[in-house]
Amino acid sequence: MAARSYRFLRRTLAVGCLLAAATVPATRPTGIVDTADAPQPVVLRMLQLNLCNSGRAGCYTGRAMARAAEVITTEAPDVVTLNEICAGDLSALHDVFQAVHAGRTVVAAFQAAGDRPSGDDTRCRNGQRFGIGLLTHVRTSTTPHTVYAGTHPTQDLADPEERAWLCVDVDGALLACTTHLSATGYRVALTQCDHLLDTILPTIGRDAGYEPTVLGGDLNLRAGHDPDVRSCIPPGHQRIDDGRLQHITATADITLCCRSVVPMHGATDHPGLLATLTVDQSRPGRRPA
Repeated sequence: MAARSYRFLRRTLAVGCLLAAATVPATRPTGIVDTADAPQPVVLRMLQLNLCNSGRAGCYTGRAMARAAEVITTEAPDVVTLNEICAGDLSALHDVFQAVHAGRTVVAAFQAAGDRPSGDDTRCRNGQRFGIGLLTHVRTSTTPHTVYAGTHPTQDLADPEERAWLCVDVDGALLACTTHLSATGYRVALTQCDHLLDTILPTIGRDAGYEPTVLGGDLNLRAGHDPDVRSCIPPGHQRIDDGRLQHITATADITLCCRSVVPMHGATDHPGLLATLTVDQSRPGRRPA
């Protein structure tokens, strides 16, 4: 089982570079070194959603997709991380996201949770694969990017669902990730969190070249509780949460600000978690775009 942590699924697709480099001022004061050619910060808005949309859980309402579409349309995030969705939900939200970012190329990635009894994927009530997803947008469709995905090597053996993780490398500028950790064993969730942040993501950075990294997801861990989510966050990383189980954490070269908890009006059992990311591309160690 432990060997599965290094069997990353990599899918390379054609996409372009991220938008939103900060605008360079038209004039610079005399005597200041010209930094016009230096990498400028990238400013992005990120939204984390757990939609509880399998159709099998008690929190299912049938209204989560409609509310998610409203939030994406209103808030216009640049990155959306999605937990507890069916594969078809990602396709539907892709169209909503594309309408918000007309003229951009939308990148959509999905990773199914495993099903231990069958050895196949966990399924929604409608028969579609159940898991996690990620949406972002880029300038064109000409630059390749890579998707990394897999299941956590430690799972709660009392739960047939094998929890997964997913990352998208976009044009060497950002590694955006999501996961949905164990809900039936909090110590298992902490072990999964530790391994993802201390082993899986650094391994991707070593193998493919370091990038500023952000993770959004339902970690099923809280700050100030036992176990405490903060014990699996690496030193120097920033973290925000929705006051409960959803978190966004980022490496030191990403500034998190402007946290907002978005009401879902009972459509799911989690609010949305919205934040602004400022990605410093000038720090040493980043991969050249």
